[in-house]
Parts: sequence; C-alpha cells; structure tokens
Amino acid sequence: MLANESNTKITKLQEKLADLENILSIPTKASELKKTGREYTQTKELLELYRQQQAITQAIAEANTSLDTDDEELIILAEEELAQLEPRLNEINQKIEENENPGDPLEEKNIIVEIRAGTGGDEAALFAGDLFRMYSRFAERNNWKTKLISQNQIGLGGFKEIIFEIKGENVYRKLKFESGVHRVQRIPETEKSGRVHTSAATVAILPVADEIDIELDPKDLNIETSTSSGHGGQSVNTTYSAIRITHQPTGIIVKCQNERSQQQNKEQALQVLRSRLLAYEQEKQQQERRQNRQQQVGSGDRSEKIRTYNFPQDRVTDHRIKQNWHNLSNVLDGDLDQVITALKTAEKNIN
Repeated sequence: MLANESNTKITKLQEKLADLENILSIPTKASELKKTGREYTQTKELLELYRQQQAITQAIAEANTSLDTDDEELIILAEEELAQLEPRLNEINQKIEENENPGDPLEEKNIIVEIRAGTGGDEAALFAGDLFRMYSRFAERNNWKTKLISQNQIGLGGFKEIIFEIKGENVYRKLKFESGVHRVQRIPETEKSGRVHTSAATVAILPVADEIDIELDPKDLNIETSTSSGHGGQSVNTTYSAIRITHQPTGIIVKCQNERSQQQNKEQALQVLRSRLLAYEQEKQQQERRQNRQQQVGSGDRSEKIRTYNFPQDRVTDHRIKQNWHNLSNVLDGDLDQVITALKTAEKNIN
C-alpha cells in the first residue's frame, strides 16, 4: 500500500515538473519566470526526496526479510544496515513534511531595518545609534552582510533615522520579533545632574519584497529628484542623485540618497517601497485578525513597547514574555541569541 502511494506521488510530481518545464520554455515576464523557477526547484527537490524515501523503504524491507533466516552472520549484517537506514528514513520523512508544509515563506527573506529616534531628543538619537550597532554586530556574528540605505545623523553620533539592509540565511526568521518600541533608561552623556532619563526608539523589521511579492504600477508613483545633502564627497551636493518616491494610493514616501548615482538610489528606493507595502499589507491582515492578537508573542506593531534596556540595573527586559537578562552590555554588543531563542520558544508554546 505504501509503495503504491509513493509511486503515485512520484508520478504526479514528474507530471508537475514536466508542466513547469514547458512554462519555463515560454517567454514571459521576469517576475513570473522567477516565481515559476522557484516552484520548479521546490518540486524537483521534493521529487528527489520521494525517490530517496522509496529506495530506503525498499532497502529496509529487504533487510527485514534477511532477519527471517538462520544465518547469524546475515542477521548481524541486516541489523547493522537497519541501524543506518531507519534514522535516514526518519530524516527523509521529516524533510518531506517540511517541504510539503512549509512555514511562513517570509522567514527566509532578507530584511530592511528602519530605526527612528522617538521621545528623548538627542539621547533618543544616540540610543538609535546603539540599536544600529547592536543589529550590525549581531549580523557579523551570523556572517550576514549589512548595507546602509539611508541615514539622518546628528552631530553627537546618533541618528534621527537610519535604514539599512541585512542579507543572509533566515534573517527575517531570527529578527522578526524586533519590531516595536525599544526603551532605554540611563544617565545621558549630555546630562550633568546625573539623573536617569527614559528615551525610546522605534524599530521596524521589513522582509525584503521582490517584484513577485509586490508589483508596482508606474502610474501610482510620483518620483522626484534633488541634490543630495549631508556627507558623501564633493559631488554629492551638485548632482541630482537623491530620489524621493511617493506611492500615491497609500501616501507612503521613500527617500534615498546614499548611492552615488540616481539609478542606484531609484532601485534602492523602489526596494524599500515594495518592502513597506508588503509590511502595510501584513498590518492590514493583522488588523483583520485582531481578535487573535493576544495569542501572539508580538503583533509587529511599531507602537508596541517591547523591550527596556535599564543601565543602572544592568538589565534587559522583554515585556512580551516578561523575561529579564542581566548582561546588558553583551546584548547591545550583538549577543541577542538568548533573547531570540526565548521569543521563539514562547511562540512555539503558544502555537
């Protein structure tokens, strides 16, 4: 019976693969080609897993047959073979399960991180800089790459706003819980009286959206150019390289001036815009499921206070799971693994 089911699965996957090959042979839009190519790769991988499952299942059946004999040497060999084959079959079955029931496809995506200073003036901007360093160091620890997209820096070294991209394996999966309001309680460097102040910065984690995820209609875009401002060399203030894009249906505005050429800034701005629109669609869906929000570890809402960094008590508190860690300097140096693991565990327990 199991062999028949396996054969049926393999046949269906072979037919699907042939259909996808035909589609790929027909000229089509790049976005559609990429989508079909991804489906083709996933189908091919699943077909190979089913073939491995079939081969191992057959080998296990043959080994079990060898146990029904009086030949002790043959029995020993069969038992050794089964000891290797059965764990391998379990591993293949698990991969098939994961392949046929994938998690959130966004979890494998790269991300755009947007950090903005909130209440607290210059101290909030300095804290935004601390958060930028924290995520940059965490990226280094995971062998991820970071790329600056946009920044509005203050003279003291902090940021009113900083936007950057992180590329790597399962970036969104690890950092998806970081969206929200981060608070800091400490004596500001600019404060002479030694009083503890509370400041805040908002963090938004946006999965990078491809053209497949969000298709932009040029008629919906108002694109403006201007000369760049701030640091960047002599030419930065004399060429019209800065880009400002307004998505008219939603009113979302994206500015980019960090690249030297207008085209590079335009491409970067369009990527940020697609990612913000994807997040916008996600937020709309969350609002529709608002009655279930209390069951989630975090809504991803940027107005939600999620974490406090208390310097006098050397304590980091995540308010969603009501858990504390007493190694604040390490956390701000990018040692976020224990925090992320705790949040993942909480999510798994809820689900």
